[in-house]
Amino acid sequence: MALDTIINLANVSIFQKHNLVLTNVSLNIDKGEFVYLLGKTGSGKSSLLKTLYGELDLVEGSATVAGFDLSKIKRKEIPFLRRKLGIVFQDFQLLSDRSVNDNLMFVLKATGWKDKQEMQKRMQEVLDKVNLNTKGFKMPHELSGGEQQRVAIARALLNDPELILADEPTGNLDPETSEGIMNLLMEISKNGRAVLIATHDIMMFDKFPSRTIKCESGKIIDSKGN
Repeated sequence: MALDTIINLANVSIFQKHNLVLTNVSLNIDKGEFVYLLGKTGSGKSSLLKTLYGELDLVEGSATVAGFDLSKIKRKEIPFLRRKLGIVFQDFQLLSDRSVNDNLMFVLKATGWKDKQEMQKRMQEVLDKVNLNTKGFKMPHELSGGEQQRVAIARALLNDPELILADEPTGNLDPETSEGIMNLLMEISKNGRAVLIATHDIMMFDKFPSRTIKCESGKIIDSKGN
């Protein structure tokens, strides 16, 4: 396996409860790749993402994500895996009773940061990256949907992850705002991180063509070929 490989799956079967949703999944994603995960609702996209970030156990096959072997990972190691990942959801999942800065601070504390100055510096860096450098004091409800999603992306970048997993990140946004979010995610992949984005927004794919992995009839079809 190449040093640049962030995700390596071989003959993986993915189960949701006891239902087999995807079978014989083999997949490599390298640093700096921008990859779409396509498929209808219920096709297994979210289950595949949940397997990658340790929410669903790996039952069959072998998988390595950001250097962690998912077939051997222990529960207590999952937070360390997640520190190497940035996860962005459709519904932002911001803490509504805290300012933007406090949302970011919460994650830094939860992931073991201690030095106050370093924490402030890091928060400012990620807010600059997503063009929200003046919005740190605002509450989530004072921001537009696109701005909230930018905060969610800033939060995902805090620990300088090797991989961003985005589950329908433009699902609640209008087309123009979605385009801004996609530009931002593309930019992140150009800086050497892998970005895997689950979406059924075909418009985005036309505007930002890239490698696709399609979940269909319990299998995946990779545009890159294996």
